[in-house]
Amino acid sequence: MSAITAEAPADTSHQPHDHNDHHEVGFVQKYLWTYDHKMIGLQYLWTALAFLFIGGALALGVRWQLGFPGAQIPIIGQLLPSTVAVDGSIIPGGYNMLVTMHATVMVFFVVMPLLIGAFGNYLIPLQIGAGDMAFPLLNELSYWLYVLSGVILVAAFFVPGGAPGTGWTAYAPLSSVAAYNGTQIGQSLWGVALFVNGLSSIAGATNYITTIVNMRAPGMTMFRMPLPVWSLFITAILLVLAVPVLSAAAAMLFADLNLGTSFFSPAGGGQPLLWQHLFWFFGHPEVYIMILPAMGLTSEILAVFSRKPVFGYKAMVYAMIAIGFLGFIVWGHHMFVSGMNLTLSAAFSVSTMIIAVPSAIKTFNWMGTIWRGSIEFTTAMCFALAFVSMFVIGGLSGIFMASTPVDLFVHHTYFIVAHFHYVLFGGSIFSIYGAIYFWFPKMFGKMLNETLGKWHFFATLIFFNLTFFPMHNLGLGGMMRRIADPTVYEHLRQLQPLNVLCTIGAMGLGFSTFLFIWNVVISLRNGKKAPNNPWHANTLEWTVQSPPGHGNFPKTPTVYHGAYEYSVPGMDKDYLPQNEPAPEGARLESH
Repeated sequence: MSAITAEAPADTSHQPHDHNDHHEVGFVQKYLWTYDHKMIGLQYLWTALAFLFIGGALALGVRWQLGFPGAQIPIIGQLLPSTVAVDGSIIPGGYNMLVTMHATVMVFFVVMPLLIGAFGNYLIPLQIGAGDMAFPLLNELSYWLYVLSGVILVAAFFVPGGAPGTGWTAYAPLSSVAAYNGTQIGQSLWGVALFVNGLSSIAGATNYITTIVNMRAPGMTMFRMPLPVWSLFITAILLVLAVPVLSAAAAMLFADLNLGTSFFSPAGGGQPLLWQHLFWFFGHPEVYIMILPAMGLTSEILAVFSRKPVFGYKAMVYAMIAIGFLGFIVWGHHMFVSGMNLTLSAAFSVSTMIIAVPSAIKTFNWMGTIWRGSIEFTTAMCFALAFVSMFVIGGLSGIFMASTPVDLFVHHTYFIVAHFHYVLFGGSIFSIYGAIYFWFPKMFGKMLNETLGKWHFFATLIFFNLTFFPMHNLGLGGMMRRIADPTVYEHLRQLQPLNVLCTIGAMGLGFSTFLFIWNVVISLRNGKKAPNNPWHANTLEWTVQSPPGHGNFPKTPTVYHGAYEYSVPGMDKDYLPQNEPAPEGARLESH
């Protein structure tokens, strides 16, 4: 522990002016085509939540078919297109479409835009003491490319042949030969949507990296940055390295479907395994692209509501860096069942087990952060604790897949479905909810209703586990993935009660989402006005008004210490904002 030496205040002659001094702008410039990183963050937030509704509806369609195969969907069944349902009952091809589009929407249009687009845009400049992003125009362009890609994807439902039904992994040659998939236009639109979405991600990531490297406030060294910024910085690097591979693969798939090439078709000399390698070279870093920001946001929430410094701050940072690096050398475990060379399988198996170490370090540090803390069980804290618990369950089940013999048995079963939903829903979505409850006062100047929030939390937690935990048993019982009607297989009929249970849980999970929507609506209309710092947090965004004005800070702040100085010995209050020098005699954790 050491005292902090105050740095000289920065020159403020060219600093952002206050919101009150900013000229009035029209509706289009303020809400639609804006350069303000905060409004762009909110654009991502609302758009991604709309896609969450679409992705959730698709998931309910999937679960309805698995729980009640061939039964008519009440009320809306007759409204579904003929490519999906006939007489209100989902057909096998329609089921495949629902599965494909659900996964694509949730990964590329919900989780990534919420964690990276919404919270990345909103928090990075505020937490590093900057007035905006390095490239405001590129920032807004990134958002509209995301919207364009979403429109292209959804359009696939309304073209001849309907949406693609090849699964979100789109394995070739099923996806690359129109005669095999029967949805050439829909599959082509899927590839174009991913290509455009990739351009959006690359533009946004480049902006994030540049902003974090070049625009930190005086005194904001790398190891004084809040953990959400660190997590988004590493995520942006992963995006720049991984997304171009997927974009190239999507372009090659489009060419196979429409231009007569044979990158992935064996009939023309192509190699289907090439698609798998390209997809998973992106796809496994993508897992960490979706979970690293969630880890950063959760770390922030746990520290604030435990009233303790983050346990092992630098260890947390190095663990995230290790996860980012190792994420690029484990993709082969997705291909153990493809006939991979045994020596190569062993190498990927070992690397997959090794990546569990930094994840375990982070879990240990989270436990150390809350240990003997003065815990306040706000809704945000409840979601953060649930994130840790669900992530551990998902991580432990993932260790099983690192072993090739075990993976050969469970790879194409619902054990895998359970695993990745515990990591992505139990991880990412729980963290997103926690972050919304935590930063909502800063974003909108209103407090969310805590009672409704608790109802939303408990309903989400209960119904989530009711939906996905039985899938472990379904997988171990032999239920395969991507089958529309389990009851046609004799050995699966005895497992059907578990499918019904999962479907009931999914309906409950959908209901819990409406509790959240209702909370947001009534809080925006009639919610309690939020103070500037309702949680008594240390990071810079809580030192300005709620919501922050144009340019964020009246003058550029000077940072004197790290982000997590809570319950500092020798201080009257239990928190020390980063822009306040430590009082005489205070003993700080950070340097």
